[in-house]
Parts: sequence; C-alpha cells; structure tokens
Amino acid sequence: MSRTHSFAEVFAGFSSGNGFLSGRSWFHRLLIAGVIFLLAIALVLLDGRSLALAQSKTINYSSTDLTGRDFSKEDLEGAVFVGAELRNAIFQGANLKGAMFTKANLLGADLSNADLTDALLDRVTFYKANLHNAVLTGATMTLTIMDEADVTNADFTDAIVDRYVVKQLCDRATGKNPITGVDTRESLGCRE
Repeated sequence: MSRTHSFAEVFAGFSSGNGFLSGRSWFHRLLIAGVIFLLAIALVLLDGRSLALAQSKTINYSSTDLTGRDFSKEDLEGAVFVGAELRNAIFQGANLKGAMFTKANLLGADLSNADLTDALLDRVTFYKANLHNAVLTGATMTLTIMDEADVTNADFTDAIVDRYVVKQLCDRATGKNPITGVDTRESLGCRE
C-alpha cells in the first residue's frame, strides 16, 4: 500500500535515520534532494515572474520632461512621477490613486477633478496649480509648495499636510467637494 508523505516528513528523512528516506540508497536520497531543490527554484522563479508582471503594469515617468502633457481622464493609478517636470501638465479627471510625485514640478498644472487618494506628494511644487474639486484623501503632502494653488472644493481628509501649508490653504479654502461631499475647510482642519 502506497502512502503519501508531507514535505516535513520528507525533509525530516534527510536529517534522521527515521522517516520517508530511511532505508533508501544514497542515490535515491540525492535524487529526491535534487527534485526538491528544483521545485524550490521553480517556486522562487515563478514568484519573481509574477512580481515582475505586476511591476510592468506600473507606469514610470521618473525624471522625464512632461511639460504641458495632457493626461486628462487617464487611469494612472500607482504611476510614478518622481522628479518629473510637469509644468502646465493637464490631469483633469485623472485617476492618480497611490501615484508618486516626489520632487515633481507641477507648476501651473491642472489637477481639477483628479483623484489623488493616497498619493505621495512629497516635496512637490504646486505653485499656481489647479486642484479644484480634487480628492486628496490620505495623501502625503510634506514640504509641498502650494502658493497660489486653487483648492476650491478640494478634499484633504486624512491627508498629511505641513502645518504652515494648512494655515496658508485655510486662508483661501472654500467650497465642498462634489464627489465626497466634504467641506474643504473641514478637511484641512481650519479654525474659524
């Protein structure tokens, strides 16, 4: 009668005289060890291949000049714009959930109606950018430049924003986001 053995039993047979491999010749032990080794390598390669496939779906525009480029209504979820030049770029209604814009220049860019949920906006220049109706919930906005940016109807709920930038934005924040229904001033934690 044939009995199937678990991986643990097979592995235990290598280290002790008991178990699945007891009574087997050195050749059989070597053969089984080789098969187990090849299976382990195959699993590692397959896992690496699926990781590579997942990464190949990520759009990477790092350190590129995209001045004036039109990304309106594009699905750019998880896209990477690290160090990108995006002056006057258009992202109207774009899906930018989880996108990375570290050290990007979005001077005069149009991000109206864009979804920037959970985006990384670290050290980004938003000088004179249009964030009208933008959703920035959960975004990380550290060391950003927001001078003269239009944040009318923007939602900053749970966003990490430097205190001095919040104070600056509260001076001109108005409206309620049409998608989330959240008041812009409330989402920034503005005091009356």
